[in-house]
Amino acid sequence: MRPFAIGTLSEQTGVKIPTIRFYESIGLLPAPERTQTNRRTYDESTVRRLRFIRNARELGFEVEAIRSLLDLADNPGKPREEVDAAARDHLADIDDRIARLTRLRSEVQVLADPRPSGQAGGERLLQALSDHDLSHHETC
Repeated sequence: MRPFAIGTLSEQTGVKIPTIRFYESIGLLPAPERTQTNRRTYDESTVRRLRFIRNARELGFEVEAIRSLLDLADNPGKPREEVDAAARDHLADIDDRIARLTRLRSEVQVLADPRPSGQAGGERLLQALSDHDLSHHETC
């Protein structure tokens, strides 16, 4: 397949052009090839990488966690111990996110259930979201 422009990359991945440029500037995406007129060009490998980044961000992964995962993918020859440790760290993060989302789902379900008579919706919302600590104590 022929190289394509940044607009096509944006269309194929659903990622806005300024975001693509940002990911390039912080090294999540490699510097693109340039035409003689200095226009960026991309290929299918960039599409796959950018879709991975977009999906990871939608799942709540921070940039540094994504960088770490991409590093593992880019360096298949890394020592097995490093790969295993990184995988365990990411698995623990995923498990933590699932637990927090499960707690949040339970609280929202309480709000969606019919209210007992006499209890205002606002009061119930305040009670439901203040009774449980849904926060993550580390930086997400």
